[in-house]
Amino acid sequence: MGTPEKNESKGGFFAAMTSGISKLSNAMHRSVNGFLGYEGVEVINPEGGKEDAEEEAQKGRWKQEDRESYWKMMHKYIGSDVTSMVTLPVIIFEPMTMIQKMAELMEYSHLLNLADECEDPYMRLVYASSWAISVYYAYQRTWKPFNPILGETYELTNHNGITFLSEQVSHHPPMSAGHAENEHFSYDVTSKLKTKFLGNSLDVYPVGRTRVTLKRDGVVLDLVPPPTKVNNLIFGRTWVDSPGEMIMTNLATGDKVVLYFQPCGWFGAGRYEVDGYVYNSAEEPKILMTGKWNEFMSYQPCDMEGEPLPNTELKEAWHVAKTPENDKFQYTHFAHKINSFDTAPKKLLASDSRLRPDRYALEKGDLSKAGSEKSSLEERQRAEKRTREAKGQSFVPRWFDLTEEVTSTPWGDLEIYQYNGKYTKHRSEIDSSGSSSNDDVDVKSIEFNPWQYGNLSSD
Repeated sequence: MGTPEKNESKGGFFAAMTSGISKLSNAMHRSVNGFLGYEGVEVINPEGGKEDAEEEAQKGRWKQEDRESYWKMMHKYIGSDVTSMVTLPVIIFEPMTMIQKMAELMEYSHLLNLADECEDPYMRLVYASSWAISVYYAYQRTWKPFNPILGETYELTNHNGITFLSEQVSHHPPMSAGHAENEHFSYDVTSKLKTKFLGNSLDVYPVGRTRVTLKRDGVVLDLVPPPTKVNNLIFGRTWVDSPGEMIMTNLATGDKVVLYFQPCGWFGAGRYEVDGYVYNSAEEPKILMTGKWNEFMSYQPCDMEGEPLPNTELKEAWHVAKTPENDKFQYTHFAHKINSFDTAPKKLLASDSRLRPDRYALEKGDLSKAGSEKSSLEERQRAEKRTREAKGQSFVPRWFDLTEEVTSTPWGDLEIYQYNGKYTKHRSEIDSSGSSSNDDVDVKSIEFNPWQYGNLSSD
């Protein structure tokens, strides 16, 4: 299988290899393993190495005394899954929760509309996989989202005709489920992130199942994303990379697209590069794809050797939209819409992430209040759990049902939650009742309360 060629302006896999090798000796000299006496800590500048490595190590959001004290607290967790076991300071958070972040995948949902309308089965995969890649621009933000409270929800409307819902369905282990739908597609996901803390970096494994159903022909696409690595968590400039394969498969035909995310080499060589092919069920390449996950994806028909067909040219399938300049949290315009009440439906659920007092305080820049509100929510969640256990009850999600299905992923088995349709009925009743919109009431005055919505069952 060949690798699609690129012009010099775009770089590419072989260019990345050459660049990386040529800079190896310099990089070895500039890396600072053991900087400040901490074994295994490596600080690099992925943007090109313009500063000395020791100067680079001083960058980031931590003050020197904060970095050292936090390192003393965190080093005992090296090798552990820290998804929910460690209390983190709000200084490293962004004003968004994990179940809100799930909705960022909907920004370029028009690509799924195109996939549904497309007659060519291979172009369907081009559009659908470009949609899957598009969210990585948002994923490169290095701020941590808040962990959702059990029973917390997020609703999104007023975007491309989509209704989106996510719910925190389990606390230990942390699991979320999501459903989105418009006239062209439905989207279903069960997510159970696993992490591994490695000192100055964090490996994130996307244990989950993502399915997209294209409604016109009933095509079901299954997505397996690559893992992600967050580098320089404490020392140096924090940056994100997602090296590995992304695979999207048509479950009916066996056609698939395999895209390889190039790992970031020394001082940024090859960073963001994505290359791969759309294959038929016989694993013969049909369309080559190439681009950068933070900028664009292009495609071109190819022969059996993976080489571009004569008299064809690269065409762009997706390009990142303009983003706000100098945004504090590196938000896209769509990320701001996710936090806005303009994208909230009528009679917003009191369990919605927008209403979290810690999230809202951080959005307004009040770190002290955000920290105290976060602690208060976490303590109330523990108290609610103690009350349930004392009564012999367990939490049952409201909008998603736990099925008997267990699926295997590259990073472990996963229990599947299924959208139960109750939210569709709930929204339909509200819309048909002529209830007031959020413009008629001060939704910000609604008290965040995820506990009132969950069902309880006796153990």
